[in-house]
Amino acid sequence: MSDAFHQKLHHIVGAGLSGDTAQTKGMTRVEAISGKTVGSENLWMGETHVSASTASDNHHHGESETAIYVVSGNPVFVFFDDESGQEKRHETRPGDYIFVPPWVPHREENPDPSQEAVVVIARTTQEAIVVNLPSLKPSEQED
Repeated sequence: MSDAFHQKLHHIVGAGLSGDTAQTKGMTRVEAISGKTVGSENLWMGETHVSASTASDNHHHGESETAIYVVSGNPVFVFFDDESGQEKRHETRPGDYIFVPPWVPHREENPDPSQEAVVVIARTTQEAIVVNLPSLKPSEQED
């Protein structure tokens, strides 16, 4: 058995990303780094693509912390703000980052009529946890 200093690096080619992961209507997730692809134990990383003029369904990622880096397009990240009692929107552009804490319901929107939005996602669990929801409001979640 090899020690921590004698393990190999894994190279994942962009064209080889797998769509065999949890999905949400209105977006496509592909995984690069996961337990399935490289044997990671504490990390999931991949991309999300949101087509032009599209919004994803509402969802959360369970216990995972999620970090998002905007590669292209101008996706909008929407969540329900308990303090104001309203939906809040973070409008982004390439180079921006978003942090989604565990269990926070949100959705991605791409208002651009002609350009796909692409983001890179990293999560603190080795697999992509996705729980699709009927609403962003806590009072409207199914038990």
